[in-house]
Amino acid sequence: MNNTIFTGKNVIVQGITGSQGTFHTRNMVAYGTHIVAGTSPNKAGSKIDEIPVYSSVKDIQKEFTVDISVIFVPAAFAKAAIFEAIDAEVPLIVCITEHIPVHDMLAIRRRLYGSSSSSSSVLIGPNCPGVLVPSKHLLGIIPARLATPGDTAVVSRSGTLTYEAMDLLTKAGFGQKYIIGIGGDMVRGTGFIECLEMFERDPEVKRIVMIGEIGGTDEVAAGHYIRDSVTKPVYAYVAGHSAPVGVQMGHAGAILGTNSLESAGAKTEYLKNSGATVADSITQLISKIT
Repeated sequence: MNNTIFTGKNVIVQGITGSQGTFHTRNMVAYGTHIVAGTSPNKAGSKIDEIPVYSSVKDIQKEFTVDISVIFVPAAFAKAAIFEAIDAEVPLIVCITEHIPVHDMLAIRRRLYGSSSSSSSVLIGPNCPGVLVPSKHLLGIIPARLATPGDTAVVSRSGTLTYEAMDLLTKAGFGQKYIIGIGGDMVRGTGFIECLEMFERDPEVKRIVMIGEIGGTDEVAAGHYIRDSVTKPVYAYVAGHSAPVGVQMGHAGAILGTNSLESAGAKTEYLKNSGATVADSITQLISKIT
């Protein structure tokens, strides 16, 4: 994953005329994000605050180069919207939509990464708050007022903990270069390792904050990558130390299974042994940053 995809100029919003799409489009524009158009098949030809609405991404591409798409399409239609953006070869796709069926996401991953149909598009999400590059781009629903530009990179499965981390970092004097919410679903696009790889390559990133959750073993795989490939300091927190087995804790992916490596305690210990600085709370974690 190349960091230049996060600074592409022209942004579109798929599902711009829905209540969430319209509300967050206005917030993104107010922050300075350059939104050139949106899609809504039944409202093509209309405008949202002078932003033209088209029937499809391909129709927008007849008028504009599209660098980034932010998706607010309802779950039942999200697979089709993501497929549309992939087929249009949009470099960065940020899907905010919650409750996309697992089978739909499996089909999306096959379209992105399958050997017969590998795509150059990068998908962030779904079920995520999006991406914030402070002073440059707001792509989604992250409360940008909590951030300040700097040299810390944040990658997180949890939206609310992302916001708390931003606020604590800003108050502690550590500005942020990237804030990426990868989402909490069991099947998603970009994961921890792709973000860690990008942060490691970016000379402007001096430290990394990683926020995980119970469920799955992505944090364990990230620990392997940190141990073998990351030279920058990593500060990691895994939420869910008191979670009961088999109960969903918020995100669809935050279910503690029977695998001993899925618990917050096991993941925390693994990340610590991999070289990350760890803590039992996000507040404690940020206090350890130097």
